[in-house]
Amino acid sequence: MAGTYSRDRGDFFTHWEQVCKDSNVIAKVILVNEVEVGCVAAFPRDGNTHVAYWISPDRWGQGIATAALQMLLVEVPDRPLHATVADTNLASLRVLQKCGFQPIGIRQVVECSRYPAHTEQLLILTG
Repeated sequence: MAGTYSRDRGDFFTHWEQVCKDSNVIAKVILVNEVEVGCVAAFPRDGNTHVAYWISPDRWGQGIATAALQMLLVEVPDRPLHATVADTNLASLRVLQKCGFQPIGIRQVVECSRYPAHTEQLLILTG
């Protein structure tokens, strides 16, 4: 998605501890040659199943996010799946499109402690 403020180290680990305890969340570490380069997840939010991913910036542009999301989509049978992406994050938008997600709208996000104000695209995968 991008467009988020970074969590400090303690908040990051607290967040992931909660994520890993939630049986409704599927979260996977992405390894390339046995080196951790990111994560991919499916999780419930607002009554829908959403997907998200993060790739280390030094690994951008290598097809890793697309491959990881494609593998997650095989494992997660739920449809529809939802995704949001900051409208300035064209690379992430392309990853979602390559995986079959279609745009269904846009929304304005108001600045808060977690996000700066921005516009994000809403996408859905139905098949």
